[in-house]
Amino acid sequence: MLELKNIAVDRGNLRALWDVSLTVRDRECVGLLGANGAGKSTAIGAVIGLYPIAAGQMVYAGANITARNPSQNVAAGISLVPEGRRLFAGMSVEENLTMGAYARNARHRVAEGLERVFGLFSILKDKRHQNAGELSGGQQQMVAIGRALMSYPKLLLLDEPFIGVAPLLVEEIIRALRSIAATGVTMLLVEQNIHRALEFVERAYVIENGRTVLAGTREDLIGNPEFNRQFLGLD
Repeated sequence: MLELKNIAVDRGNLRALWDVSLTVRDRECVGLLGANGAGKSTAIGAVIGLYPIAAGQMVYAGANITARNPSQNVAAGISLVPEGRRLFAGMSVEENLTMGAYARNARHRVAEGLERVFGLFSILKDKRHQNAGELSGGQQQMVAIGRALMSYPKLLLLDEPFIGVAPLLVEEIIRALRSIAATGVTMLLVEQNIHRALEFVERAYVIENGRTVLAGTREDLIGNPEFNRQFLGLD
């Protein structure tokens, strides 16, 4: 479904990504792992179209999307849950969710989309008229995920979805993501909490200093001594 071929990305006068390649097959849940500052968020931002590609190519659903903008990518079925949630704090939960349905194919399905989100996160139905800024960090993350689902994505990009979320709510969010995946939504998860990510993804790529340095199934990576030493702190 998604393929990044040796992409490079500049942010301002600095090169943030030098050589990143990965493949996400249809209906897969794939992780993009690495330390803080490795380039993970830049890579996922490039996929949605936030950052222009300086070199390389991106292909989604058989089409070259290297030069597409975010609106075009959302219309094509890609949706992003951004790092830090990026909610409208002074707007209600329901208003924030509805903002995710601006794509043409989703505008007439707002009520259906809301019920889908409330089915995943029942607490949001109870708080639908409350301002998003008044929610806990975990509840705000639920809103951010719900907003992304309102565009009915085929590919869901998740950028650090567990940061600032209490452990109990992390488990609830993982259960919801598994339910979403079971409906056929493909996922690419960016995460620096590698233990958490490996509980969820089937395969993963590791970025270091803007380059892809490791790739494999969850079992392959856990069995890799270099991965254990560098990223899991095991000897």
